[in-house]
Amino acid sequence: MESQTIDTAKTELNHHHTAVSHHEAHPDHRLFGLFMFLVAEGMIFMGLFGAYLVFRSTIPVWPPAGTPDLELLLPTVNTSILIASSFVMHNADTAIKKNDTKGMRIWLAITAAMGAIFLAGQVYEYAHLEFGLTTNLFASSFYVLTGFHGLHVTIGVLAILAVLWRSRTPGHYSNEQRFGIEAAEIYWHFVDVIWIILFGLLYLL
Repeated sequence: MESQTIDTAKTELNHHHTAVSHHEAHPDHRLFGLFMFLVAEGMIFMGLFGAYLVFRSTIPVWPPAGTPDLELLLPTVNTSILIASSFVMHNADTAIKKNDTKGMRIWLAITAAMGAIFLAGQVYEYAHLEFGLTTNLFASSFYVLTGFHGLHVTIGVLAILAVLWRSRTPGHYSNEQRFGIEAAEIYWHFVDVIWIILFGLLYLL
């Protein structure tokens, strides 16, 4: 019996060394993949920003004559909510670094709620705009830029909710296992930075 126990222990130890060696031979490149994805997405946005700036610089009157002025109050409030949500999201990552799963869930839920409020504000703005998608070039650019960003916010909210769902499993996230939270946070910061640029281009310039 003792010999069998020793053999079992040796087998488990060998499996452990094999797993460690396999991990060392195949390092985790998930964050690198995420950054490459965000670089690609950033290039798409840069292309859209560049096109908008070309339109703005080549058309004599911008926005075209007859285009109603954009309301500034709601977008400003929306921008404040989205920027603040980045700090809230960071609190979730800080909490899990301390193995505070409950705190992490609370901060994630608040971030998702703030993202949903931002989207609701955008929908409300769309419903009350005095121009449509095909009214003129400015209107088309406005809807494409804000709509594409809104899609990314929606994906971000869904990602945060997915992390929340997976956190129901005890021990799924911890100080040493937090890739999902880290990835969601990086993506969310990306979405916020893009919106700050968009807000400046569309509402302030």
